[in-house]
Amino acid sequence: MDGFVRVFKQYATFEGRARRAEFWWFLLACLLLSVGLVWLDHELGLWSREVGLGLFSTLFALYTLSPTISVAVRRLHDIGLSGWWVWINLIPMVGPLVLLAMMARKGQAGGNAYGPDPMAPGPLVGSGSGT
Repeated sequence: MDGFVRVFKQYATFEGRARRAEFWWFLLACLLLSVGLVWLDHELGLWSREVGLGLFSTLFALYTLSPTISVAVRRLHDIGLSGWWVWINLIPMVGPLVLLAMMARKGQAGGNAYGPDPMAPGPLVGSGSGT
């Protein structure tokens, strides 16, 4: 739960690195909440079959758009790639699979051009310690 909250606190931070666990736990939490909100939309009659959207699930998707992109960019930084690679997701069918494979890769050990290793022992990045 801490990782989920941390991603929202860094919703506009596109610098630094994000561990695999931070990224995947955030995605899992968003998926579970989205499924619950779609169910709620159906139960309350707020789901539009014509459009394929519901009120609460759509609001949640919009609310999580920026945090999702920012944690994806930081995850790409962790494996040593530019955050611009997130745009590959727009290529139909192939793009999301390539991005999924990238996100599953182990992060670079030690520091890289995007910041220190988030797995390194010591103070957490962003904890105000200046490192």
